[in-house]
Amino acid sequence: MSEALKGTVLLVDDDPAVSKVLGALLAQAGLTTYAAKDGEEALAHLERKPVDVVVSDVRMPGMDGMRLLTEIARNWPDVPVILLTAHGTVPLAVEAMKAGAADFVLKPFDREEILFTIRKALLRAHGDEANEPLRTPSAFVGGSRRMQDVQALLAKAAAGMATVLLRGESGTGKELAAKAVHDGSPRRAGPFVKLHCAALPDTLLESELFGYEKGAFTGAATRKPGRVELAHGGTLFLDEIGDISPTVQVKLLRVIQERELERLGGTQTLKVDVRFVAATHQPLEYLVKQGRFREDLFYRLNVVPLWLPSLRERPEDIEPLARHFLDAHAKTNARPPFTLTAEGLAVLQAQPWPGNVRQLQNFLERLVVLADGQTLTGEDVMRELARQPGLSSPVPPASHATPTAPESGAQATGSESGRTLESQRKDMERQAMVDALKRAGDNRTLAARLLGISRRTLYNKLEEHGLM
Repeated sequence: MSEALKGTVLLVDDDPAVSKVLGALLAQAGLTTYAAKDGEEALAHLERKPVDVVVSDVRMPGMDGMRLLTEIARNWPDVPVILLTAHGTVPLAVEAMKAGAADFVLKPFDREEILFTIRKALLRAHGDEANEPLRTPSAFVGGSRRMQDVQALLAKAAAGMATVLLRGESGTGKELAAKAVHDGSPRRAGPFVKLHCAALPDTLLESELFGYEKGAFTGAATRKPGRVELAHGGTLFLDEIGDISPTVQVKLLRVIQERELERLGGTQTLKVDVRFVAATHQPLEYLVKQGRFREDLFYRLNVVPLWLPSLRERPEDIEPLARHFLDAHAKTNARPPFTLTAEGLAVLQAQPWPGNVRQLQNFLERLVVLADGQTLTGEDVMRELARQPGLSSPVPPASHATPTAPESGAQATGSESGRTLESQRKDMERQAMVDALKRAGDNRTLAARLLGISRRTLYNKLEEHGLM
């Protein structure tokens, strides 16, 4: 692979020789690597330092690779995990994908194949950073008429085999809806495989969808099944389907029509028994008119169209959602239950929530961690709103408004302090991180969520301000 890779990889293997060889290989490719001898050491490392990708052996004493995968998926869902195994089979791959693995590689691994696989994982991780799925115990919360209609349609759609196309703004819960279709279907015992189509370039997306044969391209050291093949007997969820290129559209159309495919570089035609669920926030009808999306593929996908309403369209659901998330986050953060006052609820209901349910959920998680007491008032909510870009708090009463200082006074203050705007910004940024770490009990993953940034950004900022 000619292009240099950037990122940090944690290697987990009880054989130090494997970590040493693989570490040297990845270092030559431009990656920073760390090694852990078992799952416990890997989890401790993740608590301390940022990692972009984890590469773990499956068979290890103590905590094996599958258990480690489960722990990482629960606590660091934004960190992809690649499993190494000497016993690679489709059933093992399906089990690993169901548990949340990004990929798997056979031992002994080929240099180009492992680099190819890690590059895919890095691209997916960076592409999905802003699209972390909603984390809720149940599919949907809220009893509005709009959501009752949605759940009724989901139940009807789940009972059949027809392709479902989920439409709606980002943050409305399209992945939850796709999982609800799978869980309510006769295929619930089969795999639920998902692929974020916008996170990968064409060449990698094709290999992910259809798999490849040994020697199909540089890095294809062994045969590998694609996501369509791994979803055999279950459901394949294609997120952001509106972002795929015309080339991939043609190949996907054939799979949906004929239920058959060839792996890249292969000649054997494989029959697949897969139910397709797709999702997009793109205006597909407009893309069809522009010639950017195939009309025949659109009709194949749009068999059962289902629109998920924005939070603005169902404001009556803000109250049950808020109480649900407050209870869930209180348990997650080991805090007693919270009470939301009528004034606090009114402030939440006055917000536009452009990021929909996901934005409301993340906001309430920060509110839970930063709250001093167990009763959340309108003032508490407004204080946190003021810290969040893209949200607005109600205008304070005139009696509490801050007077505008005369221009000459402002100049005098700046002159006396001798501090630039940039230096003051850095001080405020540093203090915000110190406060977030304190509130999070020095849990850096939680601190990043409180600040509304990725873990990678937090670690970069901590290093910049000398807080590592």
